[in-house]
Amino acid sequence: MPILPFTAAIFDMDGTITSNMHLHAEAFVIFGQRYRLSAPPAEVATGLSGKRNREILPVLFGRELTDEEIERYAEEKERIYHRLMERITLVPGLARLLDLLDARQFPIGLATSAPRMNVEPMLRVLAVETRFAAVTLGEEVANGKPAPDIFLEAARRLGTPPEQCLVFEDAYSGVAAAKAAGMQCVALATTHTPEELRANTAADLIVRDYEEFLAQLKWE
Repeated sequence: MPILPFTAAIFDMDGTITSNMHLHAEAFVIFGQRYRLSAPPAEVATGLSGKRNREILPVLFGRELTDEEIERYAEEKERIYHRLMERITLVPGLARLLDLLDARQFPIGLATSAPRMNVEPMLRVLAVETRFAAVTLGEEVANGKPAPDIFLEAARRLGTPPEQCLVFEDAYSGVAAAKAAGMQCVALATTHTPEELRANTAADLIVRDYEEFLAQLKWE
């Protein structure tokens, strides 16, 4: 399906600007070993992609957690992830896409479920910390993905109507959130295969990276 004209772009972070979900999985494995947690079934793990630690941790522990427990466990897991973070790189073609969006004076936002403590370090490692006009965190909205809250707030901060925003996502819940917000959505096949994305999302376009997206968009 061709992408309709848009005037602003909103990017998810993990799995979308960098293909790093395997590093989060590695961090969760190390964390789980510390507490002798069993890995959730594959179908459950897939559904957790793109969600907040607040939603992930009770599933891993198999019980309700207090706010204090969630905060403590989340910080511990993210400290593990920080030790792996130096291995991340930009998804191919993203730097060129950001340059083209800037040249057209399109506002660019970041909307991520990642905890605050991860965002600045990741953007710094990737050398894109100055590229986003607005950064919206999952902890800043009432409901996490697949609810549309984070993308609606990102659009508000960019001063752009939702229907004029194009979202880039990799997770099922993220694509669902973008579509619920009334936005077009490009799904990156970094975390899931193109076939999985076609079967489980209503993405308007599925690409392997931003080079493929730009080739289809035909921007010069």
